[in-house]
Amino acid sequence: MPTLLAYCNSVVEISPLNIASEKFRHRLVTQVKDFFTDVGEGEAPTPASDEALFERDSPIRLVHADVVAMMIGGIRGLLLQMLHPHALQGVLDYSDFRNDAHGRLRRTARFIAVTTFAHRDEANATIDRVNKIHAKISGTLPDGTFYSAQDPKTLAWVHVAEATSFLAAYRRYVRPDMPLAEQDEYYRQFAVIARKLHADPVSETRLEAETAFREMRADLQVTPDTHEIANFVLTQRAKGSPPGAQQLLGAAAIDLLPPFAKEMLELRYPRVSLLPARVAAFAAGKTLRWAFRQ
Repeated sequence: MPTLLAYCNSVVEISPLNIASEKFRHRLVTQVKDFFTDVGEGEAPTPASDEALFERDSPIRLVHADVVAMMIGGIRGLLLQMLHPHALQGVLDYSDFRNDAHGRLRRTARFIAVTTFAHRDEANATIDRVNKIHAKISGTLPDGTFYSAQDPKTLAWVHVAEATSFLAAYRRYVRPDMPLAEQDEYYRQFAVIARKLHADPVSETRLEAETAFREMRADLQVTPDTHEIANFVLTQRAKGSPPGAQQLLGAAAIDLLPPFAKEMLELRYPRVSLLPARVAAFAAGKTLRWAFRQ
């Protein structure tokens, strides 16, 4: 019987269907990695380290490993960040996002990947490089108000917008029953990176994040530039992405926005029109988790 069982297992492993499935899985993983990695510049996918800033299978590594949830959360985070006039002006003055949207996406994704999964020395070096870039970014708003990318409070908004967005997308599309204790641990872990970037104040629990979110709303405002960038974020198509993917991801991100942000950005979608985006996001997320064997 053991011999027969071994033979049956070997047949399953080499069956044409299984081979085709494995080829598809490998091709899908390669395509996703290539999308987020600038091979032309000599980049390689970030390897996971046992000596990273965070332990394997800890909340931040689980949340940041899910590709689809991170993309949806990333769009939500950008829409929220652009409501802050200082963060918006820094992008307008110093970013070539209109001509290099894919490059900006790759750089942001790589920063998250390195600081979350890479060896702690590489993570800290990457954070130091970003701090040096921030030191060169400053200017004035249209009304003459000074802004700086080193302002702790602006950095705090950028961080809390990201953290709440990544976690919201993960809970919606991956793990709705994520325990509150693990959510709090996610904020505590992400706070490590935020503090290294000199953000202040930094939330360490979901309650603190929700409180900070409410308190910083007074700093937000909308301008024609805000609407222009929001429209660009929701409609631009990164090179190599499937047709319609950005619109679906954008709709899923809008679905997760807090009501006040939808009103400010004038993004009012009938709930029935968001259902296809939810279904597509669930399906894509499940497929990629299978492909990456998560």
